Amino acid sequence: MMRSMYSAVSGLKTHQTRMDVIGNNIANVNTVAFKSSSVTFSDILYQTTSNASGANATTGTGGVNAKQIGLGTTAAATKVSITSAGASETTGNPFDIRLTDKNSTNFFIVNNGSENVFTRSGSFYVDGSGNLCMSSTGYTVMGWQVDETTGEIRKDTVSALRIMQEKNLTSAPEATTQATIAGVLDENDTDVKNDAGRVMNLNFYDNLGYQYTAKFAIKATGTDGKYTVELTSVLDSNNKNIIADLDKQQIAQIFGNYNANATLGQYGLTKDYTYDKADQTYVDSTGKKFKQSATDPIVFEEQGNLTNKVSITDIFSGITTTIANNVKNKTNNYNVTFDAQTGHATLTGEQTSYDLEFDTSSGKFKSIGGENPSVMLNMGALSSGLINKNGNFQNITVDFSQCLNYENGGKSTIGADAGATDGTTGKGRKLGAMTGISIDTSGRIYGTYDNGNTELLGQIAVAQFSNASGLEKVGESCYRTTLNSGEFDGIGVEISADGSSMTTGELEMSNVDLSSEFTSMITTQRGFQSNSRVITTSDTLLEELVNLKR
Repeated sequence: MMRSMYSAVSGLKTHQTRMDVIGNNIANVNTVAFKSSSVTFSDILYQTTSNASGANATTGTGGVNAKQIGLGTTAAATKVSITSAGASETTGNPFDIRLTDKNSTNFFIVNNGSENVFTRSGSFYVDGSGNLCMSSTGYTVMGWQVDETTGEIRKDTVSALRIMQEKNLTSAPEATTQATIAGVLDENDTDVKNDAGRVMNLNFYDNLGYQYTAKFAIKATGTDGKYTVELTSVLDSNNKNIIADLDKQQIAQIFGNYNANATLGQYGLTKDYTYDKADQTYVDSTGKKFKQSATDPIVFEEQGNLTNKVSITDIFSGITTTIANNVKNKTNNYNVTFDAQTGHATLTGEQTSYDLEFDTSSGKFKSIGGENPSVMLNMGALSSGLINKNGNFQNITVDFSQCLNYENGGKSTIGADAGATDGTTGKGRKLGAMTGISIDTSGRIYGTYDNGNTELLGQIAVAQFSNASGLEKVGESCYRTTLNSGEFDGIGVEISADGSSMTTGELEMSNVDLSSEFTSMITTQRGFQSNSRVITTSDTLLEELVNLKR
């Protein structure tokens, strides 16, 4: 009877331990990455009142089993279901990370200030110092840093991931080195035929990330398939033309070929005038004849009536008032001559342009500045003496090979864009400010910037153990190593090495199964009640024995 009482007491104690574990599991049903525990019972010491005996052939008796009386139970082990993953919960927070295991159970490595501990809880945030930390504890998340020489991840001893620090809050600018001119050039486009030409704007960056705009003008020459391209201005961010004080020869050092007496255009007669080759006069619709004034190159005087005058713009189609004034003022050495046979006018003067030529049968690009597909915008000349402003300009290769020349309803689509024909290289960038952080499935952390750059900032490492169930719980959903779990090597592994991955915007929740816990709680309660009944019954029997003595 005393044995039964002792056994029942041990049963009460063990079921109480099991209830403690069940209660803790249920309490943590919503704890991120919590791993449920279970208790394993074991019987304890037995009293042998009679040993076992074998069969006796002499007496003809059989063997007898030993007589043993058990003395109760104990909690043999508390097992943690650490390899069983909890359900996924979507949060939308980019710093919430769920581990998806393939062949091994993975753990984040976090540091509590004195040692590395391990967790499945991927609820992180960035603290005021730029460190990636656990939301619940502030423990710093450990991983690998970027090698500043190679720009790649350096997989050595893990260290705190300080992903937002002064050096990576901005992304370095990049000077523009390539540009592409593409689209359709229609010779019937009125812009192509006027004084200013069709203007193309090229936005580009210098080495410091400051933006400039180079303006190019494409003009018709009067010959099919042939045009000129010249640089008219380079504007800074304040819309100031930084080449305004340069002469034609200096501008040609930046873009174009300098010609002191180039043919700038050829012009035929308007419908109101005809040409009399015999006396080299221009005849209006009323029969009046005009010749160029001896004193004013843009004025034509009537023969026999010098007071009756007309402008060169009235006689020749395409000669504008601006051209006429340039001729009169000798701007850029402008000069007009007249063909004795046809009467057509030819405009000459200083030229700083390249000749742009197309195949007249196919309309495809033929050459720019000779036999070339591209020409140089020599911005480096501004830094080497033309403008002693700074030394931050880079030369830009301007590719014209993507241009076409055909009739397009009088509308040209030709334009200039920074970058090579692939649309990515050589574009240049301003100084970028960080706009966001992203983490890929392998734990690589990238910073995104408002200049279009994406830069690698570090990588989250994970730890794997030969016996993950041997880890010791230390609270806050964290574990530390034990002699039975295996040691951490200080380096860790890349999660994708065995096909595992990280998913952002999700968390791993508790793996507690409430239905199983309630079932265990009911059986524990029944066991506790039964052991209690054994104690009360044993007590009653003892009381009867005492009464018999009396």
